[in-house]
Amino acid sequence: MINTLRLDAAIAADVATAADLLIQGHLVAVPTETVYGLAADATNPSAVSRIFAAKGRPADHPLIVHIEDASVLSNWAKAIPPAAYTLAEAFWPGPLTLLLPKADHVSPVVTGGLDSIGVRVPAHPVLLQVLRQQHLAVAAPSANRYKKLSPTSATQVLHGLDGRIEAVLDGGDCQFGLESTIVSLVSDKIEILRAGPISQADLEAVLGLPVYHPKSHHIKVAGNVKAHYQPNTPLRCLAYADLIAEVSHTSAKIAVLHQQALPATLQPFYSNAMPRDPVAFGQALYRELFAADQAGAAQILLETPPQTAEWAAILERLARAVHEPVPSA
Repeated sequence: MINTLRLDAAIAADVATAADLLIQGHLVAVPTETVYGLAADATNPSAVSRIFAAKGRPADHPLIVHIEDASVLSNWAKAIPPAAYTLAEAFWPGPLTLLLPKADHVSPVVTGGLDSIGVRVPAHPVLLQVLRQQHLAVAAPSANRYKKLSPTSATQVLHGLDGRIEAVLDGGDCQFGLESTIVSLVSDKIEILRAGPISQADLEAVLGLPVYHPKSHHIKVAGNVKAHYQPNTPLRCLAYADLIAEVSHTSAKIAVLHQQALPATLQPFYSNAMPRDPVAFGQALYRELFAADQAGAAQILLETPPQTAEWAAILERLARAVHEPVPSA
């Protein structure tokens, strides 16, 4: 059992400790603008392999490498098309991961044995400081147990990984609360493989080219498993009327996350209002699911969000988080 340190990102000595731990081959959960990542030195295959053990993640599931800036992209990828640098200039630092052919020397431990690699420059100032001052690159999937809720706070990290990693660097709540958009540039067809804060429209506006977003695919990238992002409590998404009807006719302990106001006569075991703006909803999603999970309910019911392009990243997460299919609104 490891004594997991809780370091404060506002204290310079704690940030230095986090960097030293990474350099020594240890695991540190770090804040990013998306979710907390479980970081290891990406040049150290032994350290990277410990990520899979700590998370309980299959070793053939590729990791995303976080780099200091676009100038070192060629250290990790080859045959980099001009579109990659166009996107990097527009969105880095930021929540965009580029999937590219991996450089020959990159360990297959990092890429899950694949010939491609996901790379991004994170926007969190503390993580950027660590990467740039130490010239580090870190492999960093979400800092959670495999398939469970991604953490957007240090408290959530410790709930799942306390005693399994050396430290968590507490940088407060994450800005976006959803994982990065993953865009494949391994062929001439530019594709979104995971929806995220950077939308299809955002990408097309910068590239002046069509960007495809398949409803489903079988390419191995972070987050592309059938069940993922799940709370321990069974989660279901229901249209508002169905949600009201179900809560009205059950004596079970139900946690309700809703956008529209609940009737005054309806008093579920636990309830909380969710934002009606997709950006704010995304920032709150994992936090509110975690809180509902901790409430001790028998199940969580979430009002189905709108089925529009603006909600694509959220709907993609919920499709994997629920214990039955997300219905149409």
